[in-house]
Amino acid sequence: MKKRNVLVVMLVLVSLALPMFAQGTAEAAPKQEIRVLLANHPYGELLKTKIPEFEAKTGIKVNYESLQESQLTNKLTTEFATKSSTVDVFMTRPLQEGLMFIKNGWYEGLDKYDFSDYPSNSVDIGRKNNVAYIVPLVTEWQVLYYRKDLLQKAGLSVPTTFAELEAAAKALNKDGVAGFASRGKGAAAVTQLSSYVYNYGGRYLENGKAVFDSPEALEATRFYGRLLGNYGPQGVTSMSWENVMPVFQAGKVAMWTDASVFYGQIVDPSKTSIPAADIGVAQLPKGPKGDSPFIVVSWGMAMSSASKNKSAAQQFLDWATSKELAVEGMLSNITMARDSAWANAEVRKVMNPGLVETQAHAAKNGYPYDRPFMSSVGQARDLIGEVIIESINTKGTSTKLAALAQEKADAVDALLKTDGEYGL
Repeated sequence: MKKRNVLVVMLVLVSLALPMFAQGTAEAAPKQEIRVLLANHPYGELLKTKIPEFEAKTGIKVNYESLQESQLTNKLTTEFATKSSTVDVFMTRPLQEGLMFIKNGWYEGLDKYDFSDYPSNSVDIGRKNNVAYIVPLVTEWQVLYYRKDLLQKAGLSVPTTFAELEAAAKALNKDGVAGFASRGKGAAAVTQLSSYVYNYGGRYLENGKAVFDSPEALEATRFYGRLLGNYGPQGVTSMSWENVMPVFQAGKVAMWTDASVFYGQIVDPSKTSIPAADIGVAQLPKGPKGDSPFIVVSWGMAMSSASKNKSAAQQFLDWATSKELAVEGMLSNITMARDSAWANAEVRKVMNPGLVETQAHAAKNGYPYDRPFMSSVGQARDLIGEVIIESINTKGTSTKLAALAQEKADAVDALLKTDGEYGL
C-alpha cells in the first residue's frame, strides 16, 4: 500500500507540473523577427505607417530602418560584401545596384512570387537566367511640375519644347523666385539630365561603351547647365530632389523637372504653402531631336539570400508588394508598378489627370533607363556628375567641357572593362 500511495502522489505531482512546464516552454519560444531596410521614399514612408498592421496580423516583429537612397545602397553593399548582414528584406533600385547584386548572389530568387500583375519589362530589369530577383514597386517618369498661377500671371503657356522652357524660365526668374529647378548635385543629377540627353539625340551608354561625350550629349549637358546656372535656385549644385522639393513647396520655384512620384508630396497641404489648384504637372518638353522622357522601375523590393528568416521574410515581401497596398500607394499619388492599381476604379476617380496623361505618354515614348545600366553605376554617376557640375557652374559655357566629358567617358569605359561588360 505504501508503494502504491507513493506512486499516486508522484503521478499527481507530475500532472500538476506538466501545464506549468508547457506554459514556460511557450513563453520561452522566440518570437519571429525580421530586419527590413526601407528607402526615404514616399512608398517607404507609407510602409512605415502600415507595419504595425502587419505585425498584428502575423505576429512577426519588424525591425526597420529608413535611409536616404545612397545611404541605403552603401549600407547594403558593405554588409553583403563583408558577410555581416542580418537584413532579411529591403527596398532596392534595379537600375542602381540590381546588376551588381544579382552578379554577387545577394538577392534571393523569387520563384514562388506571382508576377502576372506586372508589365513584363518591369520584371525583366531584375531577372537573369530566367530567375526573377526583384518585385517592381514604383515606376517613375520625368515630368514638368509648374506653378499655374505664375505662368498665368506672366501670360505664358505651359512649355512644350526646350526653347519654350528656357524662355519661360527666364521670364519667371524674378521676385525671389527661381525660374527653373532640377537636381544639380553631381551624381543625383544624372537621372534628371538623362531625358535631356535623350531629347537631344544622345545616350549615356551605347553597345556597352560610354558615349556621353558625344556632340548630342554635350549639347544637352550645356543646355541643362545653362538653365540651372542662369535660372536655378542658389546652391543648386548641392541639391538633390529632397533639397529642391522644400524650395518649390515654399513658393520659391516656378518650374521643376523631376520624377512623377513626388506629386503627392508636392500638393500635401501639411508640407506646402502653395494651393494644390496652383500646381500643375505636364509632359517634359520636347527636345530638338526627341520626345523621350525616361520611364523606369525606380524602386523594387527584394529578399536577402543570406536571410535566416526566409519564411517570415517572404510573408513581409508578399504583404509589402500586395495589390491592396499598391492601391493605397496610388491613392497617395505614388505611381505604383502593378497593372491592377492603374486599372482600379477608385484610383481612376481621384488620380490627377496630368499623371495619367504623362504616364501614358512616357509608356509609349519613354526610354527605360535614367542612368548608365552597368554594375559600377555608382562610380559612373559620380564621374558624369562632375561634367554636370562643370556645366552648371559655367552656365553651360565651359571651354573645357568636351575634354572633361571625354576624360570621364574613358574612365567609365575602364569600369566597364573591369566588370567584364565593355562592348556588350
